[in-house]
Amino acid sequence: MTDTAAQRKASPRAFLGVERSARDLRWVPRLGPAGENRALAMAQNHGLSELIARVLAGRDVPVDDAPAFLDPTLRSLMPDPFSLTDCEAAVARLIEAVKRGEKVAIFGDYDVDGACSSALMYRFLTMLGLEVEIYIPDRIFEGYGPNPQAIESLIRDGAKLIVTVDCGSTSHESLAAAKALGVDVVVIDHHQVGVDLPECAALVNPNREDDLSGQGHLCAAGVVFLVLVAAHRALRQAGDMRAGRIDLLSWLDLVALATVCDVVPLRGLNRAYVVKGLIVARSLSNPGLAALFKRAGLAGPVAPYHLGFLIGPRINAGGRIGDAALGSRLLTVDDTEEAEAIAERLDQLNRERQAIETAMLQEAEADAIAEFGDGSGAGVIVTARQGWHPGIVGLLASRLKDRFGRPAFAIAFDANGRGTGSGRSISGFDLGRMVRMAVEQGLLVKGGGHAMAAGLTVTREKLSALRAFFEDHARDAVEALAADAVLKIDGALSASGATLDLIDRLEAAGPYGSGHPQPIFALPQHRVRDARVIGAGGHVKVRLESAEGTALDGIAFRAADKPLGELLLGSRGRSLHVAGTLSGDHWQGQRRVQLRIIDAAVTS
Repeated sequence: MTDTAAQRKASPRAFLGVERSARDLRWVPRLGPAGENRALAMAQNHGLSELIARVLAGRDVPVDDAPAFLDPTLRSLMPDPFSLTDCEAAVARLIEAVKRGEKVAIFGDYDVDGACSSALMYRFLTMLGLEVEIYIPDRIFEGYGPNPQAIESLIRDGAKLIVTVDCGSTSHESLAAAKALGVDVVVIDHHQVGVDLPECAALVNPNREDDLSGQGHLCAAGVVFLVLVAAHRALRQAGDMRAGRIDLLSWLDLVALATVCDVVPLRGLNRAYVVKGLIVARSLSNPGLAALFKRAGLAGPVAPYHLGFLIGPRINAGGRIGDAALGSRLLTVDDTEEAEAIAERLDQLNRERQAIETAMLQEAEADAIAEFGDGSGAGVIVTARQGWHPGIVGLLASRLKDRFGRPAFAIAFDANGRGTGSGRSISGFDLGRMVRMAVEQGLLVKGGGHAMAAGLTVTREKLSALRAFFEDHARDAVEALAADAVLKIDGALSASGATLDLIDRLEAAGPYGSGHPQPIFALPQHRVRDARVIGAGGHVKVRLESAEGTALDGIAFRAADKPLGELLLGSRGRSLHVAGTLSGDHWQGQRRVQLRIIDAAVTS
């Protein structure tokens, strides 16, 4: 018996008997016997519906925590900000800047988390009367994080304090440059970092090794918010009347946006951030967000999907292929006309980004297939070309990871042989740790990240050695994860049971996202009445029909040239087991049920 067969024999009985699906996954029930008992206890102890109890139990929510999980509050989940190492020092330096009326420069990252973090700090300090400048580096010409030239330029322009957000934890040279010129730096970050920290006035990062706060799951904006809570409290206690005019809760839409787009786990404080932030976002009180929602064609109340798939890509488009500062500028403007102009530009850049991504993806997939075949023998997929746009490599890596089911890197080399790369991982494999090990081995110019995503810079002459290092380090672990790859099914239902009422009841256990996945349902033996390719992205639109004749529309995104899409398109008139998530989509003023198809399998 092979190792894979032995593992599958020891695992739970396959759901609907699906041992091998279109995506080469084994379907299993999400709840085992212990989970079933936990769900029953939740329903009995807290008066929850069976459906909600099963959803929570399937996501490892403890029985006693269920009520608080369904109604998360900042009051109960927010820690003392000073439990974060160096937070007290950071607050002291910020307050000193306020008292002195110093000019402050905010150095942010060029992604959504960086834009939101920068906007939060900017709004706070400007409401206290300070002159504040936001600096977002150019992704291509400057790269990630502070650089000495930019630091020196900010100081020449009058900055007396520099606050780095979503970056800075490993910027030894740049922070040393500031210190040499007599300017303090406060770092507020969340990226993984070793024991060797740069010298600065304060470095607040819940992922530094000497931090015991337990808040390492926060994105940078979540950390910034904690620092601002502490600073706001200190200013009010000191009698600063300007602090009384600041409503931090009104900025939770920015924290929610960053939390969703940075794909951090929706547990603990993050869950409260998103739940409360969505309430703020639905008021459309931030002119920039309101303008971008309008430009993106928002229909219905703001949900995590809209933040992650409508707003996030548009804000990121500025940092990827245009003006990196557009995102933070959009989130800080109060003038409606200016907000609409920036939103229009970001929407245009996003369309351009999509076209570039499509062309690059075709090349990357062709290269990967030529070298790795279907990817099953590879530990890590590494693709690299000269001429690729460095701002798109992260998206490319994500698509390759989804296509081949392996950690993946895409690297864009310039004419000088210097490559800028980005990687995305599969669940269970720590990509950031592997990249940091490559830095320690001298294979990278620089690199870092976290478990699910990482960035790197490499020279062309080191590429072969880097590929070999990644393969040696990852192969056994990735093969073990792939052998155990399953799709966890929350339950079975028919098309007639996929109703708006069901969706509304499921939302009581939301919001869903990283660490709290959306419920996945299997529709057994549904006939494929119609299947066709729609849109430039190769989506497959399907109409399914249950045995009793009820129809349900579904869509498999970017699936046309993948095994899932091929199975759906080739099964017209036949029955399949289909798995997916349900959503209530708004279209032409009507709300309707749609199934987002994740997988399918031939019926036995």
